[in-house]
Amino acid sequence: MVTISLCMIVKDEEAVLARCLDSAAEIADEIVVVDTGSSDRTKEIAANYGRVFDFVWCDDFAAARNYSFSQATKDFLLWLDADDVITPEDKVRFLQLKQELDQTTDVVMLPYHTAFDERGRPCYTYYRERLLRRAAGFHWVGAVHECITPCGHIRYADAAVTHHKEKMVDSDRNLKIYERMLARGEKLDARAQFYYARELMTHQRFMQAVSAFENFLHRPDGWVENQIEACRNLADCLVALGERKQARQALVRSFVLDSPRGETCCALAALEMEDGRLEQSRFWYETALQVPYAEQNGAFVKPLCYGYIPCLGLCMCCDRLGRHAEAAEWNERAAVYWPDSPAVAYNRRYFADVQH
Repeated sequence: MVTISLCMIVKDEEAVLARCLDSAAEIADEIVVVDTGSSDRTKEIAANYGRVFDFVWCDDFAAARNYSFSQATKDFLLWLDADDVITPEDKVRFLQLKQELDQTTDVVMLPYHTAFDERGRPCYTYYRERLLRRAAGFHWVGAVHECITPCGHIRYADAAVTHHKEKMVDSDRNLKIYERMLARGEKLDARAQFYYARELMTHQRFMQAVSAFENFLHRPDGWVENQIEACRNLADCLVALGERKQARQALVRSFVLDSPRGETCCALAALEMEDGRLEQSRFWYETALQVPYAEQNGAFVKPLCYGYIPCLGLCMCCDRLGRHAEAAEWNERAAVYWPDSPAVAYNRRYFADVQH
């Protein structure tokens, strides 16, 4: 059985660090915690679980993660953030994966659940390079939204990491890092350009975000999944600016990059419904039900866009078109994906009144 080093970078995480380390302690043979300048009890808590190192913060997350990796000694490197947890169910999957791994695997891609619906079930998931063979010499790149480009023998598995944020981070931190980089005359690579645009969007600087997303989409070296997401983000910015026609064009633009995604079809359907174009909206919701679920290729996935949301959207379209019986049928199909949905329950009461 292989051994695993858990490598973390932290700052002022006393509220959540023990929760994270408790969830991963049975998986890791070694825990390495790199502190980047905490002023609370973070280092004291970390010392109860493993080795603690100091790193002088330099506006570079990749540099900090690379330092954490350099202190590890085991076969594979596992990275987590302090507000990540491994659920009991996924701990079982991790331990099984640990039994199966050997030195022929270089990278293990695992699901990362980062948003949740009212039931607590994941509604936004994507794969990350989560376990890396130490002898392969992988290095993080990117001052913000750092990553490792998977290469060698890559394996996909189902042991997920769950992100449960308990506090708001400095909302300006990442944007300020990018702006300082640009002020120094540094050129952003494709990934950094994408995330810089997203930071601008998050801060509601929509005109600047549109320009930044366009710059990214015109680059030849952007990852296709980031390009598809950029089309959706660009559309959101254009809607905020009142440019609804251009927003539609941005969404359709993603179809040139790869096969349509449920998320994009649902975004188009919602735009059409808001503008009263119900048949067009119906077409896109029906299309969303037909496209394949794209999680395994690393895509940013909203599972509800592949079942529940299209069915509920078709319910609304049919009802507004006066097809109440058909609308009620679509509502029941939505219930297959979410049996205790408040919207489904409301619609059942509504259709009962309509029938009487």
